[in-house]
Amino acid sequence: MNLWFRLIKALFMAMLRKPAQPFDTTVVKMRVWPNDLDLNLHVNNGRYFTMADVGRIDYILRSGVGKVALKHRALPIVAEATAKFRKELRLFERFEIHSRLVGWDDKWSYMEHRFVHKGRVAGVVFMRGFFKGAQGAIKPEDLAEYLGVPSMSPLLPEWVTIWAESCDSLTESIRLEESIAATQEQPAYASH
Repeated sequence: MNLWFRLIKALFMAMLRKPAQPFDTTVVKMRVWPNDLDLNLHVNNGRYFTMADVGRIDYILRSGVGKVALKHRALPIVAEATAKFRKELRLFERFEIHSRLVGWDDKWSYMEHRFVHKGRVAGVVFMRGFFKGAQGAIKPEDLAEYLGVPSMSPLLPEWVTIWAESCDSLTESIRLEESIAATQEQPAYASH
């Protein structure tokens, strides 16, 4: 339930805050609540991904991406995400989520969400995704054009390229397993 309150608050606050440019970093302020905690009494690993969604919604609404998505009746789809945890966030601590568009390739847009507490990065959620509309996926360069920014992405960091290749490799591995399982008429996961 806490997510819904945070989401509604982010939607409302995004309407009141000044618009952002596509390459701006947007900031959402939050506090750690009891239902964010795990048995170690710090923010649960999975909760970071959920809170990153709130930061992403704020970015989408304030950067103009939301208007483009609405025009194309498109919804944001997260395909892969990874996280790095550096410092615990504990009960009632205040923190900020700094969200920014890192860049894109021919299929995916890449976003970073930094969880900042007292000037230090407590954790990072990094994701890639796309907008899916009635006519299929909106190409990232088309989205950039609609937003009035160059259609050529900023250079992606090397680690992002390596991570993306790893994600693609995992996808191909799953497809291969499913293909083999289909010929053997058994679930792909049965042999694992």
